[in-house]
Amino acid sequence: MKHILIIAVAVVAAFTFASCSTTKQTSQKTNATVTGASDSYEAYILTYYPIAVEQMHRHKIPASITLAQGLLESGAGKSTLTQKSNNHFGIKANNNWQGRTTTTMDNGRMCEFRVYNSARESYEDHSQFLLRPRYASLFKLSTTDYKGWARGLKKAGYAEDPAYPQKLINLIERYKLYEYDKYSKGDISSALGNSSGSTLSGSRPLYLSSGLLYVVANNGDTFETLSSEFGISRRKLIKYNDLYKEYNIKAGDIIYLEKKHSKAGKEHRFHTTGNGESLYSISQKYGVRLKNIYKMNPEYESYSPLKVGDVVRLR
Repeated sequence: MKHILIIAVAVVAAFTFASCSTTKQTSQKTNATVTGASDSYEAYILTYYPIAVEQMHRHKIPASITLAQGLLESGAGKSTLTQKSNNHFGIKANNNWQGRTTTTMDNGRMCEFRVYNSARESYEDHSQFLLRPRYASLFKLSTTDYKGWARGLKKAGYAEDPAYPQKLINLIERYKLYEYDKYSKGDISSALGNSSGSTLSGSRPLYLSSGLLYVVANNGDTFETLSSEFGISRRKLIKYNDLYKEYNIKAGDIIYLEKKHSKAGKEHRFHTTGNGESLYSISQKYGVRLKNIYKMNPEYESYSPLKVGDVVRLR
C-alpha cells in the first residue's frame, strides 16, 4: 500500500509539471494587494521608471502599463521569483528559451520560469514578449491609452484573472503612473545619465551607469536601510557591490542596485588612472565586477591605490 501511494504521488507530480511546461507563456498570477500598498510600491516605481520609459520609447509600450505589470506580478519587487531570478513579470520558460530557468510552484503546478541577469534584461524580455503577433492589436492604441492597453492585455489572453485589467488601472491611477507615458527621452535624460539623478516625492536621486541603476550613499546609510528602501536583500547589495559583510557604507559611496557587468562597453576599453584610484573604485565607476577587472589586470592589487597614469583594461 505504501509503494502504491508513492507511485500515485509521483504520477500526480509528473502530470502537474507536464501540464505547466506545455502551456504557452502566461504571466504569473499574484495575490499582491493593490489597496493599502506599502512604501515598497513607490520605491519600486522610483527605481524602475527610467527603464520603463526607455522601453516605451524603444518599443511603444506605455510606461504606465509596464510599471503596473511589474508592480503586480512581482509584488513590488518582493516576490521570491523576482528576488532570486530577476523575473519581474512572471514569464515562464518555453522550449524556445535558451537562458537559465528556475522551477517553482504556480497555481498548484510546478512550472519553469525564466532567470535573468538583471532587472533591465527582464524588462526588455517583457517588451519582446508583447511584440508577438498575439498582442499586435495593442500597438494600434496610443501609448497614453492605458485603459485600452489594460483591457487589451486581458482580451489577448495575457492573464486568466478577470480582474487583471482593473488591477492594472487601479495601480496606474493610485500612483499616477500615467504621468510617465508623457515623458520624452529628454525628460529622463537626468535619470539615464551618468552625472545627475532623478527624484520623485523628495526621494533620493537614482542614477543609471552603463545600463545599471545605482544610488549615491548618504550619511547613516547601511545595507539594512538600503535593503528596506529598495526591496533588495542585504546579501545581494553586498554581492552586487563587491563588498564584505562588515563594510560600513560611507557618504558618497556608489551602491549598485543590480549585478554589475562582466566587462565595460566597447566605448570604454581602457581607463587611465587618476590620483587615489584603485581597481575597486574603477569597477564601481564603470559598473564592472571587481573579479573581472582583476582577471584582466593581474599585475595590480585589487583594492590598493594605483599610480597616476596607470592603464587599466576594462574589456
